[in-house]
Amino acid sequence: MNNQTEANKRWQKNNKDRAKYLSDRSKARNFIRNLATLEDIQEFRQLLKEREDH
Repeated sequence: MNNQTEANKRWQKNNKDRAKYLSDRSKARNFIRNLATLEDIQEFRQLLKEREDH
């Protein structure tokens, strides 16, 4: 394993919450860009509006 890979693993181990957040955000973006149906997108818009209003 090279030094950069080892450093990445150490960072992930020491920053579990941030690493999970970044991973989940990436998955959400990928879903929206590549898999979401129009119905999904409309639901997300409603959820985002509700979140912004509160």
